[in-house]
Amino acid sequence: MSDLAPPTLSAEGSATQRAYVTLRHMIVTGQLQPGEKLKIDTLRQRLDTGASPIREALSLLTSDNLVERIDQRGFRAAEVSAANFNEILTLRCTLEDLALRQSLARADDAWEERLVLAHHRMSRAASEDITRFEEVHKAFHMTLLDRAEAPILLKFCSQLYDLNIRYRYLAGRASNYGRRDIGDEHARILDAAVSRDADEASARLLSHYRKTGAYLTGLFDTGALG
Repeated sequence: MSDLAPPTLSAEGSATQRAYVTLRHMIVTGQLQPGEKLKIDTLRQRLDTGASPIREALSLLTSDNLVERIDQRGFRAAEVSAANFNEILTLRCTLEDLALRQSLARADDAWEERLVLAHHRMSRAASEDITRFEEVHKAFHMTLLDRAEAPILLKFCSQLYDLNIRYRYLAGRASNYGRRDIGDEHARILDAAVSRDADEASARLLSHYRKTGAYLTGLFDTGALG
């Protein structure tokens, strides 16, 4: 996946911001492998920037649980494991259930229009490259939650999404999750959400996550992942 390009960066962004976004993308997409030592000088040359922005970006990424300190000055891309993935899945289901119910309680017509549009963009991108699909995929899932008046909760949900998606990139798109109809699962989540049926929307959303979780856990069991 080394040919995947990072998101477009604003020209106004600081060197640290640019390094942070680029390194985060490289770790999430597997261009920097789990456990890989992140040498400042190597990354400085690769990103064509200074050592200080790289070091600051890596420190920020430790807060995202995507980078680990291995000594006072060293860093590595965070390791992956079945236990780590299962913790991410459990937290994601718990927190998104809470955020979704809060969001639906405050849902309005403007939110519904945003959600339908996000779903449309995601559906259109299903046949495009994985980077583009994952951008609009995340936009759909976060739009489901964005009427919740809980910025800290939403930040955690966004972070957990990224930690989860890292495992999907590492697994690739093998068999397209078997016989699952991912598009239909998303459509059913959308239908329940626009109907403001919190119980049904939550049940469909968590089922969607757990099916993916079972698939990825199976890859750990067979040694195909991790």
